[in-house]
Amino acid sequence: MTSHIDIEIRRGRREEFEQVVRLRWVWTIERGEAPEIDEETFVVGAAGWARAHADTHIPHVAVTEDGSIIGMAWLALTPRVATTRSLDRWSGDLQSCYVLPEYRSHGIGGRLVRAVLDTAAERGAEHVTVHTSVDSRGMYTRNGFRSNPRLLFADSAIAEG
Repeated sequence: MTSHIDIEIRRGRREEFEQVVRLRWVWTIERGEAPEIDEETFVVGAAGWARAHADTHIPHVAVTEDGSIIGMAWLALTPRVATTRSLDRWSGDLQSCYVLPEYRSHGIGGRLVRAVLDTAAERGAEHVTVHTSVDSRGMYTRNGFRSNPRLLFADSAIAEG
């Protein structure tokens, strides 16, 4: 467990995308999953993907005093169908919220969540959803999320062929 830590929470910068997406690699390994591609191929490809989608997929990062990125949370913005009230509608989804194990239990995840929600509000999102693990549910509810009886979930069927 890390003692006193000074962490900055902010939006990730394009030149940091390799560091940010590498956290996704670390997270996969931590969960005991076997990647189907090598680390460098993933990092290069995922950073390129992040740059190509930077307008709609906004990384937020937790950064130590020495510039190390130790946590991330992404806001994915999706345009919504126009209504008679508004032609410019957006929804958000909080994705890939992760903090390195040695930095957990210091409120960093909650700070990342609040930063994502702030950005969503700035960008005009009507709401933000999150797909969470049972273990993380409490952290999300402490930081602004709640159950909603109007939200349903279905796994998509992927056709094999």
